[in-house]
Amino acid sequence: MINDEELPIGFTMELAMHADALNRFSRLSKDEQQRRIDGAKKVKSRDEMRSYVEQMFR
Repeated sequence: MINDEELPIGFTMELAMHADALNRFSRLSKDEQQRRIDGAKKVKSRDEMRSYVEQMFR
């Protein structure tokens, strides 16, 4: 998995609260994980992050 230093804290917290999303994220290739992390870095609020994580694997 990607180095924890690269993960935005809000993204980490939301993944921790959504076990299914965390499991699916961990199975992605490193490149795809990085794309998801880069997207999370653009999120500006907690609600937006929650939505981002919930919709990430729909």
